[in-house]
Amino acid sequence: MAKLTLSVDGRVVSRAKQCAKLRGVSVSEMVETYLAAVSAPPSLDTDAAPILRSVRGILKSADVNEYRKHLAAKYR
Repeated sequence: MAKLTLSVDGRVVSRAKQCAKLRGVSVSEMVETYLAAVSAPPSLDTDAAPILRSVRGILKSADVNEYRKHLAAKYR
């Protein structure tokens, strides 16, 4: 395990410590998780939010005209 020294605003450190305590992890674990996430090799779905990835493709067979009719009726 490598050691890393960072310069971080004291208020940020305090909030990070509180957050880590609530989550039951160390600040080091939170930083490692973050760095792993932002340095992961890009994939096709990294640009999409998790909720978007979960519903992607669900409307492939949807009829756009039916949806427009639904919206027109809904917002009369």
